[in-house]
Amino acid sequence: MTHETDEKSPSQRRRNLRSPMIALNIIAQDGNRTFFGYIKNISRGGLFISSINPRDLGNRFNLEISLPTPINRTFQCQCEVVWTRRFSPKSPYEPGMGLRFLDISDEVSELIDRWAKQQTD
Repeated sequence: MTHETDEKSPSQRRRNLRSPMIALNIIAQDGNRTFFGYIKNISRGGLFISSINPRDLGNRFNLEISLPTPINRTFQCQCEVVWTRRFSPKSPYEPGMGLRFLDISDEVSELIDRWAKQQTD
């Protein structure tokens, strides 16, 4: 399932990043982290991670995300896979997955909005 339409309202439109951010997968209760993928766009509701091996729909896991300058804030959240795009040599689109944030605070949502707006100004 893909979401490749350009007919989105401004509140639904994702912000493309000028430089990709790194997402770390938090894989254990002891806080161990591992590289997960590159975030290609982000909004207060979720994000897209470029990956040749997207996880299955409905899969939930914890991520650590660092918002770059000028926000300079790292946050952790639980995400759920809401759509995937598998690799296809004929597709012009990157493979990956759309993730929905499940538990970010209003404060972090506002920081994401502020950072995304600064990327388009």
